[in-house]
Amino acid sequence: MDKFNKILIPVSTLAMLGCTDAKDDRPNIIYVYPDQFRNQALAFWNEPEYAEHVAWKADPVKTPRLDGFADESVVFSRAMSNCPLSSPYRGIFLTGMYPERNGITLNCMAERPESSLREDAVCISDVLSEQGYSCGYIGKLHADHPTPNDPANPGHYVSDRRPEWDAYTPAERRHGFSYWYSYGTFDEHKNPHYWDTDGVRHDPKEWSVGHETDKAIEFLRNENGQRKKDAPFFLTIAYNPPHSPYESLDDCMAEDYSLYEDMGYSELYVRENADTTLRKAPAARYYFANVTGVDREFGRLLDALEELGLDDNTIVVFTSDHGETMCSQGTEDPKNSIYTESFNVPFIIRYPEKIRPRVDSTLFSSVDIMPTLLSMAGLKDEIPSTVEGRDLSPVILENGEDCNIPESALYIRNLNGPKDEDGMVRGFFPVARGIKTDRYTFEVSVKRDRTLDNVLIFDDRKDPYQLSPVSYTENPELFESLLAQLEAKLEEANDIWYREEIIKNLKF
Repeated sequence: MDKFNKILIPVSTLAMLGCTDAKDDRPNIIYVYPDQFRNQALAFWNEPEYAEHVAWKADPVKTPRLDGFADESVVFSRAMSNCPLSSPYRGIFLTGMYPERNGITLNCMAERPESSLREDAVCISDVLSEQGYSCGYIGKLHADHPTPNDPANPGHYVSDRRPEWDAYTPAERRHGFSYWYSYGTFDEHKNPHYWDTDGVRHDPKEWSVGHETDKAIEFLRNENGQRKKDAPFFLTIAYNPPHSPYESLDDCMAEDYSLYEDMGYSELYVRENADTTLRKAPAARYYFANVTGVDREFGRLLDALEELGLDDNTIVVFTSDHGETMCSQGTEDPKNSIYTESFNVPFIIRYPEKIRPRVDSTLFSSVDIMPTLLSMAGLKDEIPSTVEGRDLSPVILENGEDCNIPESALYIRNLNGPKDEDGMVRGFFPVARGIKTDRYTFEVSVKRDRTLDNVLIFDDRKDPYQLSPVSYTENPELFESLLAQLEAKLEEANDIWYREEIIKNLKF
């Protein structure tokens, strides 16, 4: 039988999952999101039953555990990171709100005091905690503006680096996470550090992905009372690799690097849009090594879940905050662009016996994650009114309920606003907005004076590697159609481009 035509045997309904007097029936949720993990860096996309859903080749990576996990899951081929940067994504995921509303419009660092997760924002962890879930966070957070609040050295930042990027998150800013083993952002993969629930710093001197998986398994086993014994749990694991640096064996495990070290550029780069003359071209070997390492550790997590008998009633998600261009489009910037390899991310969700394994082409945005997961946990009525995303759980569960399927996904790119006399960034500059539709990628960007900079259109069906932009002046009907769809999406999101009529004031 084809793996995508398995018979679905319903075991319970959403209503049963939400019964307050049957807590054992409420699903656990594990949300794993390594940083900068390309959707293309999943080997299964080259298998016939998957390849027919995309028009590009997968990287030459080894991801056996994720390949097997995909066979048991709903795999979204077009999951989109609305603002493909680390901090803005995390704000969107946690709150179900776009950056302007959740507070994180730019990557968080000390010189951007106005880009930080709002303290009064209602996060998915707030909701789940209030409903009796034990919530744990492990790994990179990068959602707080760094302040001089080092618990071991009050009144000082957590390091001497200036400007500071890393941050300690005090208990009052953890939004319902009762178990904490996290940090802001720190990119030394074999020299990570963490602050625990009590604010004690740990420097394990281990590869971060393996160490964080160890801590996650301890949480699952409840070795030290990390979670309430009889309560469902929500565990978020935010690996840093395969995020940069990817330059040496200091950045990955040797056993994983050995799989790629002898591969030449013609083997490493299988995409028509890759430019191997770029300075970062050697990075592919180290990046792929960390992809394989993440795959192995994710497999260890799945094994522990099965050994503990928790797998049948646990929703497991594997995704990423944004992609990695990896020498495509002639850019060294791995993210913060509307190119497919940055904008499109993995999103694989497993819920045994409740969903039919398959590939789904719905345009699933990061803003939709929070309401969808809450609804799948039987908490549809608890979705906060502040949420701007859509509950797409009926798509995943195929439960026959009506669902407002999105026709496009919004793309947001912001830059620094002006600096004040102290060198602090104030506000943000909304440099570009765009959409991904069923067929097209469309972006409009402006200059600092808000005059037109560029219009970018790609026909992703005919040009999956986005090598030949479609002229908007030579295709006026297509341009007007896409512009109308973008304006509708901006209005739906109450985006600054809509409120300040940026498009209406442009001269195309």
